[in-house]
Amino acid sequence: MTKYIILVREPDGRANQPTEEQQSAHRANWNKWFEKHGPTGNFLGGSALSLNGKMIKGPDAQVVHDIHRTGTEIVGGYLLIQAENMDKAVEMAREIPVFEVDGYLEVRELMVTG
Repeated sequence: MTKYIILVREPDGRANQPTEEQQSAHRANWNKWFEKHGPTGNFLGGSALSLNGKMIKGPDAQVVHDIHRTGTEIVGGYLLIQAENMDKAVEMAREIPVFEVDGYLEVRELMVTG
């Protein structure tokens, strides 16, 4: 099995605040994904990310008191999974409900080191 990281990119919820009903339905859909993939052993971990962060940039390693954004888009979290191959990893990722909030995912294979 190969390990993959899924980067969850989504609109910053503060820019376009969803209703409580939309938030509840979205959380329920995430829970369905975890309930399906958790018991298989293919979901290895992950977390939502807070909006509190710093970037370190440039040749002088300057500290910027903000997080990376593209317009109103942020990296909202990550998932660590394992799958037989990239196609199977993408198949798992396509079920993640981030698409219902105009988000998208990036699936990347982890490099084996050492």
